[in-house]
Amino acid sequence: MRWEFGNILPANIRATLCEPEIQWFNKYNKNLANYMRSLGEGCGLDLTQNIKPPKNLYIEVRCLQDYGEFPIEEGDTVILQKNTTHYLLMAHCQHLIRQGILE
Repeated sequence: MRWEFGNILPANIRATLCEPEIQWFNKYNKNLANYMRSLGEGCGLDLTQNIKPPKNLYIEVRCLQDYGEFPIEEGDTVILQKNTTHYLLMAHCQHLIRQGILE
């Protein structure tokens, strides 16, 4: 329900829940919020907003700072230098996006 309705349940659904279920929902909501705040180098990342799978496995990224060699598939490497753009697998570069090295 948290992922479908957000952090506040509609009144008609809340009315059907018993007190332990409401407490469980509130604790889950608080834990999820704390976890999402811990992602993205302190900036937070709202996991509930983008729940559809990506249409493409590759994304175009731009380097915001010099990083150096970055290993990709099958032993290949890419040199990540400030202001260069690359077309990379999303799964390979998500952590660099969260760190602010790529956008």
